[in-house]
Amino acid sequence: MACRISELVLGCRDPEVLTTFWCEVLDFVVLDRMHDGSTEIGPREGFGGPQPTIIISRRDEPEPGKTRLHIDVNATDRDQDAELERLLKLGARPADIGQTGDENWHVLADPEGNVFCLLNARLNPL
Repeated sequence: MACRISELVLGCRDPEVLTTFWCEVLDFVVLDRMHDGSTEIGPREGFGGPQPTIIISRRDEPEPGKTRLHIDVNATDRDQDAELERLLKLGARPADIGQTGDENWHVLADPEGNVFCLLNARLNPL
């Protein structure tokens, strides 16, 4: 028996901004809103399916230390260049984490500076 990732938690100052951004990026919907302003977003079929949900949790101050986890995404219905253009229009921005420029992925940051990568391969939608 093994575990499976069911939720990812992303701390931020403004959950509404990241909720909107990540729902657009992943074609997710808001599944729950908590009393502290945090949200849970996920696929339209809800919690427990093949994709993990994301809890976007209000944090007034960043947690100490550099985050060692980041999200990688793949386009499902367009090529990488078209998806990059879409993500930039949604508010992502290029991020420099020391890449050489020869990578076949793009390093980006969401509106609060959380780094994520747009990979090259196109995946089939779930």
